[in-house]
Amino acid sequence: MQFFRPLRPIAALSFDLDDTLYDNEPVMHACEQDAAAALGRRYPQLAHLSSADWAARRHLRAQREPALQHDMTALRGATIAAELVAHGMAESEAERGAQQGMAEFIRLRNRIRVPQETLQVLAALAERWPLVAISNGNADPALIGLAPYFQFCLRAGPDGRAKPYPDMFQLAAQRLDIRPESLLHVGDHLQTDVQGAIHAGAQACWLNDHQRQLRSDDHSRTLPTLEIRRLASLCELL
Repeated sequence: MQFFRPLRPIAALSFDLDDTLYDNEPVMHACEQDAAAALGRRYPQLAHLSSADWAARRHLRAQREPALQHDMTALRGATIAAELVAHGMAESEAERGAQQGMAEFIRLRNRIRVPQETLQVLAALAERWPLVAISNGNADPALIGLAPYFQFCLRAGPDGRAKPYPDMFQLAAQRLDIRPESLLHVGDHLQTDVQGAIHAGAQACWLNDHQRQLRSDDHSRTLPTLEIRRLASLCELL
């Protein structure tokens, strides 16, 4: 544990989800492949598209419509619909197809096994402070066993622009009826979590569980309040 700024009094904690409370990389790798295969089975005209092909199409779509970068669910749905239209489907039918495709994606995306240590840490902290989740992604705490620990979950898109924009940090403080500086945000990403929280006036705890170097990391722009190597360190700290 290392401090870079004075730790101010804490009234609540917010948590990033992906790669903070569980390892998201294998989840998304499997999900992307299975979702592409499911679309190919439902629509044979899309069967030739791999998960990498879909990722490239989403990237192009986000470049054409920058607002979609703040809502990954909307971006994925719009990409599916556009591809169906490009293969000759009527727009109304393509929209229904995209909705069905996204329902399957959300199911696959939430095949997450949260580590027992994470659950124990959250349970201990929830006895003392209000906890909330702030995510740029579309994991659903209710589907992965995390809902009992959080008072609410904010998601990029429906609840504001994606981190590191300040929208969701400020909304969390507003809904908790606390000042932003009384919120300690915990996350693994130096830009979206640390920079976002600090610039929104909150405090930031950087979870560095891969032994990265703060001052040489490509995403390092702002010093966190503190750095921890294990989530369980929060119980020792607080």
